[in-house]
Amino acid sequence: MKMAVIYHSVTGNTKNMGEQIVKGMNCVEGVEAKGFPIEDVDVEFVKEAKCVVFGSPIYAAHITGQMMNYLLAEGGKLELAGKLAGAYTTAQYVHGGGELGIREMLDHCMVMGALTYSGGASFGKPVIHLGPVGIDITLNIHEFAENFVVYGTRMATKAKELFS
Repeated sequence: MKMAVIYHSVTGNTKNMGEQIVKGMNCVEGVEAKGFPIEDVDVEFVKEAKCVVFGSPIYAAHITGQMMNYLLAEGGKLELAGKLAGAYTTAQYVHGGGELGIREMLDHCMVMGALTYSGGASFGKPVIHLGPVGIDITLNIHEFAENFVVYGTRMATKAKELFS
């Protein structure tokens, strides 16, 4: 089962956390997950994917303009309707708006007909209500990597449950 992570990365943090999600997805038997920067998305792969996760850094409590433009201009080509979708962000500060950015991307996915999921509190700790947020500057972003792996595993497990 194919799964994709699509991200916009400026400093490399969002790319790195996306790679952790892909790692978690690929831990689930029968999953082939790949990550793509918005500049180089394999649209045919994503069309075949059952789960798609979007990622963006946060600036002024919003996703980047590049990610928003990508979602608006290219999102329709990904055939998201009926797929499982999720989102994650990276930010410089704990209260920088990471959750707001996740909601921006999830809202777009729902408008496109996707089913959104995170696992929430149903699995216990780490609790990932909307999607994972990695924080840099004030904390070491690599300390958050395991949450992204766990999130990827949870998303892949739910996609397999829904679509197998």
